[in-house]
Amino acid sequence: MELAPETINSLLEQGIALAYKVVPSLIYALLFYVIARFFINKFLKGFTKILEKRDSNPSLNTFLIGLVKALLYVSLFIGLATILGVPVSSFLAILGAAGLAIGLALQGSLSNFAGGVLILLFKPFKVGDVISGQSHTGTVSKIDILYTHLNTFDNSEVVIPNGILANSDVVNITANPTRRIEINVGVSYDTDLKKAREVIFEILKNDDRVHADPEPVVWLNNFGDSSLDLVVRAWANKEDVWPVYFETMEKIKEAFDQNEIEIPFPQRVVYQKKEE
Repeated sequence: MELAPETINSLLEQGIALAYKVVPSLIYALLFYVIARFFINKFLKGFTKILEKRDSNPSLNTFLIGLVKALLYVSLFIGLATILGVPVSSFLAILGAAGLAIGLALQGSLSNFAGGVLILLFKPFKVGDVISGQSHTGTVSKIDILYTHLNTFDNSEVVIPNGILANSDVVNITANPTRRIEINVGVSYDTDLKKAREVIFEILKNDDRVHADPEPVVWLNNFGDSSLDLVVRAWANKEDVWPVYFETMEKIKEAFDQNEIEIPFPQRVVYQKKEE
């Protein structure tokens, strides 16, 4: 079947008209893509350098770079669609519906994601801190966008979801440079309290790791069933807390033995009443 000359001319005219309409849009879209890609790469490089100069968490930097990159490329795609005449409103509606479906399917993960963002932004703790939370105590080894990893003191790894940590109490044990040491000591009721306190003060005074300000204190804390209970409080650098604690306990025992200060065993006095 042969086409009539009029039909061929009409098709040629329509093709030329379409080319005049589409080709400029394609050229503009290509130029827009090349220029936009150039500025996006420049911006991402500068943004990465700024984050690297800051004292921030590497996980937070990776997340922020990825988020900014995704937003920029979504904007680039929308710009290209607009230049080519694609209805952007329909695309945004589809994107919103997809986002809603994904959000409903990943509620728990999104909660952890939001918690990770809050932890990385506000920094209630950082890698290297010793924290206590969710019945676990350990050193923070890694903070991901979804989970926080702890190394416990027996070298076990605990992985805690960030959503739970961000919405519960967390004790940052090493947040401050100094910590208070507290030791409870019991002595017998016939002990000279002044002498016992002097012995303990001498031990603390001879330990260079114990701070003079705030000065150590030794107080009578309780009248126990079998002993007078003394509380010893002193301050030290956070890295010296446990060595000072354990060594001071041993020194107190040795000093009490040398000065004949008794640390009593639990005892109970029983009176027997005999009927006549």
